Amino acid sequence: MTETQNSAAAEIELQVMWNRLQSVVDEQAQALMHTAFSPIVRESGDISAGVFDVQGRMLAQAVTGTPGHINTMAESVKYFTEYFPPETMAEGDTYLTNDPWLGSGHLNDFVLVQPSFLDGKLVGMVSCTSHLVDLGGLGMGPDGSDVYDEGLLIPPIKLVDAGAMNETLLALIKSNSRAPFQNEGDVYALIACCDVASARLAAMMKELEITSLDRVGAYIFDTSRRITEAAIAEVPDGTYTYTMRVDGYDFEIDMVATMTVEGSKLKVDFGGSSPCSRYGINVPLNYATAYSVFGLRCIFAPEVPNNAGSLGCFEITAPEEGCILNAPRPAPVAQRHILGQIMPDLMYGCLHQAIPDRIPAEGSSCMYDLPLRGGFEMNKGQGATKYAVEVTHNGGTGARPGKDGLSVAAFPSGVYGAQVEITESVAPLLFRRRELRADSGGAGKYRGGLGQNIELESRENQPITLFATVDRVKFPALGRDGGLSGAPGVLRLMHAEQMLNGKGKQEIPAGEVFDFRTPGGGGLGDPKERPAELVAEDVRLGLVSREAAQRDYGVALTPGGEVDAQATQSLRG
Repeated sequence: MTETQNSAAAEIELQVMWNRLQSVVDEQAQALMHTAFSPIVRESGDISAGVFDVQGRMLAQAVTGTPGHINTMAESVKYFTEYFPPETMAEGDTYLTNDPWLGSGHLNDFVLVQPSFLDGKLVGMVSCTSHLVDLGGLGMGPDGSDVYDEGLLIPPIKLVDAGAMNETLLALIKSNSRAPFQNEGDVYALIACCDVASARLAAMMKELEITSLDRVGAYIFDTSRRITEAAIAEVPDGTYTYTMRVDGYDFEIDMVATMTVEGSKLKVDFGGSSPCSRYGINVPLNYATAYSVFGLRCIFAPEVPNNAGSLGCFEITAPEEGCILNAPRPAPVAQRHILGQIMPDLMYGCLHQAIPDRIPAEGSSCMYDLPLRGGFEMNKGQGATKYAVEVTHNGGTGARPGKDGLSVAAFPSGVYGAQVEITESVAPLLFRRRELRADSGGAGKYRGGLGQNIELESRENQPITLFATVDRVKFPALGRDGGLSGAPGVLRLMHAEQMLNGKGKQEIPAGEVFDFRTPGGGGLGDPKERPAELVAEDVRLGLVSREAAQRDYGVALTPGGEVDAQATQSLRG
């Protein structure tokens, strides 16, 4: 073979190894979802899974998972190597933490790391995360005054020592939870996830006859970085600043990003953002970085798999004091996702100034995560079923260049909406209604994605405790380039006709129906440039009302639903 042929053959071999690593982590993620006890893990995919080299650099991540878990996990493994140096690791060890500043931003997420061995030699590490439904404290609400109010904090610790379970730690986890059975099952599911990954990694290496991941790791990192940096270099050099105002809790919050692009380097700083809140909506920098980088990766070389090489192309910083996007210990952070999941829109506000033809309108962004609890309140709920569940739902994304937004889409979280039947099977709840929310997508040449209308109540004559943790109630997703804003979110008691707050612990009385509506995404471009036939089709499908078609799009319809050409021409000028 010629030198060129040898080089091509070597690259094909490395690509095969890369693909095989991807298969390992995908099977790893499925093992976790198939064995998990909590519906938010088993049904909604609130997880991450990945394979790392011996230095703690992420080689591959599972496609299933949320950026808040994946991109924090990518950094978290390095912290574990500081607590457990590689030379001290033994086969059968598995380590755990839920420290928000070392893990994925709040206590309810467990991060596990397991060293992987081949013929007695450490060849890499595997890691995974998942959300546990309850870790004690005040629960998943934002009302804690510090992280110690929010539940049980576990520093990096051996969960399994050379194959022996740390029964004391497991007992503490169960004793500090309102859902001990689910927590125990989820801990074992996480361990099984790591065991599967380590076994598959060793089998892959034996099959490919390699004894180290160094060569394929260098190929993965170098290739990913090179392609991602080339994509960044296409952006005009400059400094771009954008400010978003969001609901907040005790005060409205300004999130500020200053993005600097110089050649193939991209830096973002959060200086100028609001100070920390007294409530648990503060965001550790690791979590703010995770979603910021995810938003950027969606624009720059999205076809390149996520790994230490592609993630390392972005630098995210924030002031060390007085910044809600860089919350210091021991700030309350239980609901860090509220602001954290809006970070892609903050990034897009900067990028729209540089590459406007590639950037979508704003979306609903943060998922409507509604932890619900029943049967635990003193002097209430005697004889009631005790339960703690999280009902996760989504709104619409912003309209995209050349395309409408996606309705009820899990962007950017990747956490699927809770399934009605599953939720009703694990808690005494009844969903009365779940449907697309007409007119919630912002009007535009390209329409924003729709949110949804959901109504639920208790099947028992008991109140429901709601820990509201949503945003986009006061400030909706903005449109771009002439597009209109999406509809804001709504939380209310139907019978009492009483509006609820977007954040905080509140009660849904017995016999009352909880009506909540997720936000829609912003529109893109002048609504009057949307083809009239598309508007008529939206009306026929129930996505847009006749009134909105005429008011926002300038499209009049006949009684039969056809476009009234003469009236439409008059409306559109």
